[in-house]
Amino acid sequence: MSMPQVIVTGASKGIGLATAEVLLEVYGAKVVSISRSMTPELEALKAKFGDKLVTVLGDITEPEVSLEALKALPSPTALVLNAAISIFGRVDKYVADDWRKTFELNVFSLFNTLVPAIPALRENKGRVIFVSSGSAVGKTAGMASYNASKAAMNAVVRTFANEEPDIASFAVHPGMVETQMQKHFLEVAPTYLNPAEAEFVAEVHASGKLVKPEDSGYVLASLAVKGSPELSGQFFFWDSPEAVPYMKK
Repeated sequence: MSMPQVIVTGASKGIGLATAEVLLEVYGAKVVSISRSMTPELEALKAKFGDKLVTVLGDITEPEVSLEALKALPSPTALVLNAAISIFGRVDKYVADDWRKTFELNVFSLFNTLVPAIPALRENKGRVIFVSSGSAVGKTAGMASYNASKAAMNAVVRTFANEEPDIASFAVHPGMVETQMQKHFLEVAPTYLNPAEAEFVAEVHASGKLVKPEDSGYVLASLAVKGSPELSGQFFFWDSPEAVPYMKK
């Protein structure tokens, strides 16, 4: 197998960072990361892997940032589209700008990286991993904009897989992962969620049942390298039967 060449968005921390690390460590991939900032963790990864990791800093909602990544890696074999934001707010307190920001990052920015990479992905019989969420099919109170954005992402995946048979595309729910975003979720849950929902979130955190970034990241990285085209267009959880072959043994 030739060296995987993968662009990972939202790679400075959490799931994106863990995915990049697995790609480098386990699969010997060449990785280009896109993130707003250079975190100490990303710096450490760069120091460890040198030229195998190229870091591009910038706002993924700006098309030129993705073009810079594609200049560094002009023939990607895979994309891991992970960058996302969650802005909480109930529907009766609708704030148009919050919805726009959510869709700008969670939906529209996908195309900044995806579209210019399509010719190379076609040629390479490549893969695109869209980091989705259970929220795509959920109804958690206070999360309407996020829920809607992830549902939109899944619709893009289904349609893109139908349009591009030579590119395998997967929408993957990484689980409730132990990240800064998840910590923020716990903090705001009592304010925005229904009481039973907030209690569930608190229980998951207190019981130590949060998914480790390296566990879901391993699945995402493995799919980027060897995901089966038979799964193209599907939405599945990181630990579902479809994902088992890609989990860390």
